[in-house]
Amino acid sequence: MLYRLAICVFLCGLPAASAEQDALAISAGIQARHLPFGTILDPVFDPSGNVAGYSRCGDSAIWTGHYLAAEAFRYQVTRDPSALSNALTALRGIKGLVDTTGNNSLARCYIPEDSPYAEGILREEAHHGAYKGRCLERDCRWVGNTSRDQYAGVFFGLGVAWEMIGDPGVRSVISDLVTRMLNRLLDDNWAVIMPDGGVSTVFWFRPDQKLNLLAIGAKINPDRFSSKYRWSRFFEGNLTATPVLPEVADPHGSYFKFNLDALTFYHLVRWEGNRTYHRYYEDAYKILRRTIDGHGNAHFNMIDRAIEGPDARRDEETRTLLDQWLQRPRRDEYIDLRGIYAACGEDRACDPIPVPRRVRTDFLWQRSPFLLYGGGDGRIETAGIDYILPYWMARFHGVL
Repeated sequence: MLYRLAICVFLCGLPAASAEQDALAISAGIQARHLPFGTILDPVFDPSGNVAGYSRCGDSAIWTGHYLAAEAFRYQVTRDPSALSNALTALRGIKGLVDTTGNNSLARCYIPEDSPYAEGILREEAHHGAYKGRCLERDCRWVGNTSRDQYAGVFFGLGVAWEMIGDPGVRSVISDLVTRMLNRLLDDNWAVIMPDGGVSTVFWFRPDQKLNLLAIGAKINPDRFSSKYRWSRFFEGNLTATPVLPEVADPHGSYFKFNLDALTFYHLVRWEGNRTYHRYYEDAYKILRRTIDGHGNAHFNMIDRAIEGPDARRDEETRTLLDQWLQRPRRDEYIDLRGIYAACGEDRACDPIPVPRRVRTDFLWQRSPFLLYGGGDGRIETAGIDYILPYWMARFHGVL
């Protein structure tokens, strides 16, 4: 009996240990290749396997926020000093995204002007506009036209880090960043204004997103934002489902909208102590969840675990989906599945495509699982945050 128990302890530990090594290897790769200036960028390789440039600067803010969250969960689970170091790197990067604009708004990304990669990055992001600033104690260019999804990702990461890392110094930095960005949004009536006076986006018709940012502000800096949150909640708390309803009518188009919704409800539902408003928020979240529940999405499953608690079927699926993610290539090779899976529209499969065969992309879980074709020329390497974030959340919540 003891012999069988010893064998089980040894063998049953192998899959979990292997998955952790995969997660740690991804984190090491991010540190080595995806943080050239302190925020997440994806390297572009030449035919010889050398880094020839960097891409996807326009979404650097949102993925740096996700990366901060991943390393914060990892630190809470393992207390590994390298996890804390990685989280601090991401936090410094986010601070740079706020500092470089000069007015406490958020940049999509920044690039030192003397970087050999600057020209290629700025050419790729020309449609967003670039402005002069300072970063890393050097003259920089920062990319504007900042969208709501960049704010959602950054506030998500800051909220998770504040909750997972109890160090007073870290929390002080987080509080400062949240306060600066939120004050700027409030001063500008929930608009994001660029240096040339142009408005890149507004939060006017998103009571859910406004309340989420204010809820994070109220938790982290209650003296400044608690009253504002309570008043906003009183007038708009019952409207949180309003923008979600038209979104779930199309479960395929602009799929990234569901990632923004999931990020929004992660803190909004969990941190709301008033029963009336908690019910409003949770009812709105359940509308979202009913739409995405069958999409085979490990990230959304872990958001659901955090909000709703254990569910044997969902949690088993999450373990399977994470295993399947490891079977995916890390480069953006073009893939075409037309004729392989039944189609119910242009570039739309009738059923979710298995994770290993889904289109190669930056963050798998924000892309429609129904996509039949897409990708690039195989030169861009994804960071792998779409693995380590749900993985460490699963460790934290006992799913793994």
